[in-house]
Amino acid sequence: MRIFWQSFIDETASRPYMERLQAYLNSIAAPGTTVDVFGISPPDRDFGRLSEFRCAIMAVDNGIAAEEKGYDAYVMGHFQDPGLYELRSAVRIPVIGVGEATLLAASQLGRRLGLVTLDPVFENWHREQADRYGIGGRVTHVTGMACKPEDFSAAFAGDEEARQRMLSDFAACAAPLVRDGADVIVPAGVLPGLLLCSEHAFRIEHAPVINCAAVGLKSAEMWGQLRQLNGLEPSRGQSFALAPERAREDFKRLVRKGRDG
Repeated sequence: MRIFWQSFIDETASRPYMERLQAYLNSIAAPGTTVDVFGISPPDRDFGRLSEFRCAIMAVDNGIAAEEKGYDAYVMGHFQDPGLYELRSAVRIPVIGVGEATLLAASQLGRRLGLVTLDPVFENWHREQADRYGIGGRVTHVTGMACKPEDFSAAFAGDEEARQRMLSDFAACAAPLVRDGADVIVPAGVLPGLLLCSEHAFRIEHAPVINCAAVGLKSAEMWGQLRQLNGLEPSRGQSFALAPERAREDFKRLVRKGRDG
């Protein structure tokens, strides 16, 4: 099985992270599964709705191309999942959103979910996500670390002091959520998720911390296998009606040539 993993990080500016992510995903993949990680340039560098929307357009276009190149599944490796539903309606291969898969998995581990995201600007976005996925009442806490992707670079490049510092920052953000009633902690981003991947049975007090990178990959493998086994796909009724070929071509033309193409 070949899996296309779409990150919203720049492959050059955050090379230690991208290399670490690809190595980690392939190290935990099932036998016979390979994962290719791709970035976006410019990356999601100005946190907010417009930047998310721009990156979503590029991610959807890359997803259409991934299917054409023979990939068996696509992972939206950006916790906010922008463009997830649009891409799911544009291709037949499984499309997994790390945010959707992780929130649904976390809801099986406890009742009250606490999210630790990169920046406070994403708080409303995550609450909207939870509402869209039908578990809005379960996400009781959201807080931001107030950091940027490049803040993780030293830790992913092998600086153990930097890694411990980032772990401490994460724990310091999560601990008040647990004391206030959260019983599962979700790193709302693959960056912090990858930071925590080497911590076995990591908890903040009694609350398990879920590894969103691993959940995203294993979800992709599961849905890819189910499609191979019995042809299972999303509903092609009102939820994810498959876009006609003309709509796909119009979208690809817009991305490549702009509004005047």
